[in-house]
Amino acid sequence: MTTASDESTAPASPPTDPEVSIVLPVFNEGESVEPVLRALSSGVTAQHELIVVWDFDGDTTRPVVERLAGEIPGLRGVRNDLGRGVLNAMKAGIAAARAPYVLISMADGSDEPHVVDPMLALARGGADVVSASRYMPGGRQIGGPALKRLMSRVAGLTLHWFAGVPTHDPTNNFKLYARRYLEEVTVESTAGFELALELTVKATLAGRTVAEVPTTWRDRTAGQSNFRLRKWLPHYLRWYAAAFRGRFAARRSRPPTEH
Repeated sequence: MTTASDESTAPASPPTDPEVSIVLPVFNEGESVEPVLRALSSGVTAQHELIVVWDFDGDTTRPVVERLAGEIPGLRGVRNDLGRGVLNAMKAGIAAARAPYVLISMADGSDEPHVVDPMLALARGGADVVSASRYMPGGRQIGGPALKRLMSRVAGLTLHWFAGVPTHDPTNNFKLYARRYLEEVTVESTAGFELALELTVKATLAGRTVAEVPTTWRDRTAGQSNFRLRKWLPHYLRWYAAAFRGRFAARRSRPPTEH
């Protein structure tokens, strides 16, 4: 995955050799992003950097990040110059990341900062993809549209049980990736949030290690979600089908068992 981006805000004292880069795509989050950034800064004990990515200089998140950059270690802003939208914002953030591990998190406070360290521990142990899972034992989801919740749960659990995807929650974008994997994979997503599912399915089919930790996801309490189910559903279905095709192809290619 090779991309380019333009850095807009640099931290006053960037961390030396961060172990994990935390990428947060934003769209006019304004002041509501401050508690999210502070929670990540205090909740993640590993050496890290926080990369906030916006599409245009007038984004209301930018002045908040600029104000906090000298106060929160490792915080910096990046302008996405790859084309507007959450997909390109995530790609721009990944390109700007300096650490061997990259974590994607939303800027709406729905993700739990304290699970980042356990995710990182699994990555240190060799996992290429680590998912924060709402649907494994110990995980749960609070709030959100009922239809979206149902479809996400059904998709995740059927992929896990029947398509062999190791995580119970492949659609959750709150995931950590090893840079070695990101540098080798070709991203084909075109819409946005289906990126996490694509990367998880491709890692599974390539025989890479996919791990998970339980998390509690809470629907945002400030601002407005940019998730559009009808718009992105066909893109999710593409990778849902790809997982099953790959599973069945692998079964057909196995030599017959001798009795």
